[in-house]
Amino acid sequence: MIGRLRGLLVEKQAPEILLEVSGVGYELQMPLTSFYELPELNQEALVYTHFVVREDAQLLYGFVTKQERALFRLLIKANGVGPKLALTILSGMTAAEFVKCVEHDDIATLVKLPGVGKKTAERLLVEMRDKLKSLMETSQGSEREFVLQSNYTPAAQENSAEEDAIAALLALGYKPAQASKAVSSAIKEGMDSETLIKASLKSML
Repeated sequence: MIGRLRGLLVEKQAPEILLEVSGVGYELQMPLTSFYELPELNQEALVYTHFVVREDAQLLYGFVTKQERALFRLLIKANGVGPKLALTILSGMTAAEFVKCVEHDDIATLVKLPGVGKKTAERLLVEMRDKLKSLMETSQGSEREFVLQSNYTPAAQENSAEEDAIAALLALGYKPAQASKAVSSAIKEGMDSETLIKASLKSML
């Protein structure tokens, strides 16, 4: 079981990264809440991981905190929620926002996420209520607000930022028309990829 990796961050293309550890490159998929808390390229990063083995693939998912990984693990235990949908949920809203949705039975916000229909949202609200209470109790004292934030500002042209943003949304499960419309409505002059992705996601919630 791979539980944690520490290495050189050599590639970042939301929602995927490549982390080099002792000469071995590990490909990881991350929710955007974690992705934007990573350091700059070619710096050391510490990532908590969840390893998934399937018949056709072995997949690594990465998180910047144990609490975020714990929430991911709770989500994939819910009926009808797999790793890809859990990744999409944690990319479309912060962990704190998800907790609020559960606390307030906010189905309307959940169903705006790709792959989350009304029935899935209803199941999530029911199944996650007690599980989240346990998670928040165990993380008291070290809990922080999970927010989308970028720790670096790479130079990027608007056209490449737009392409990166659309590609990231498609990877998270949004349909091409949804992704293009969201990015087009959110893009402003001078935006980098990370800012544009966050703005595009916010516009759909």
